[in-house]
Amino acid sequence: MASVLSYESLVHAVAGAVGSVTAMTVFFPLDTARLRLQVDEKRKSKTTHMVLLEIIKEEGLLAPYRGWFPVISSLCCSNFVYFYTFNSLKAVWVKGQRSTTGKDLVVGFVAGVVNVLLTTPLWVVNTRLKLQGAKFRNEDIIPTNYKGIIDAFHQITRDEGILALWNGTLPSLLLVFNPAIQFMFYEGLKRQLLKKRMKLSSLDVFIIGAIAKAIATTVTYPMQTVQSILRFGRHKLNPENRTLGSLRNVLYLLHQRVKRFGIMGLYKGLEAKLLQTVLTAALMFLVYEKLTAATFTVMGLKSAHKR
Repeated sequence: MASVLSYESLVHAVAGAVGSVTAMTVFFPLDTARLRLQVDEKRKSKTTHMVLLEIIKEEGLLAPYRGWFPVISSLCCSNFVYFYTFNSLKAVWVKGQRSTTGKDLVVGFVAGVVNVLLTTPLWVVNTRLKLQGAKFRNEDIIPTNYKGIIDAFHQITRDEGILALWNGTLPSLLLVFNPAIQFMFYEGLKRQLLKKRMKLSSLDVFIIGAIAKAIATTVTYPMQTVQSILRFGRHKLNPENRTLGSLRNVLYLLHQRVKRFGIMGLYKGLEAKLLQTVLTAALMFLVYEKLTAATFTVMGLKSAHKR
């Protein structure tokens, strides 16, 4: 219990949250391009820079940053929960011993499940707000009119029911393998490098963070596309598949995507996603490692950061 409620877990959680907010703010326009490509199926532009140029031309210079605050708020809460749970569980299980790749994967998976169940409503709302006012090519998309985060929560609950706040939970639960795979590769590569040197450089942390996220994103991307569509929840779906987030609806959306666009339709927006998520993850881990190391040094807990 002491390991779960420790200052070390709190430091990891705060550093992870600060790192993710910093990184996402820097690369936010790339996430905007990725989301448009995933949700707006009839958008013809396929490259990231062309989509961003279209958005700026049609919707204004600040349009790539639309929905920044709800996304950052959700990300901050989400990463705080994930990093706190991950490091608390790891401290309880490992108890001073050297961790293994298998343990990192299991702990990452459990931390991901806890994170999804607690923070999915935040992500549903921020997806809606991020796409509000967008000029879609797909006429099947029903527009929204939310005044802010609180109003979005109220309208979704009133019009669609409380469970609509957990739209996309099933693919999100399947996607916990993304951070689990990411942390497994990140911790594994980190251990391998630490065998050869006493300390990792900023470049080392940036590179292994990028590699870990690139692998995790590529493996899980089709499910991320379905997750975005379900969270948005404004498509006119098959009447027989109205239960958003059900396994039947996930399979339906995957089938429709392949039927209309071929197998590569599952990877529409991957370029933007890889650019955004890899650079964001790399910068996040860099800020996270530096912040935790500095904090532990000040607290006299330097050794606690060595995994």
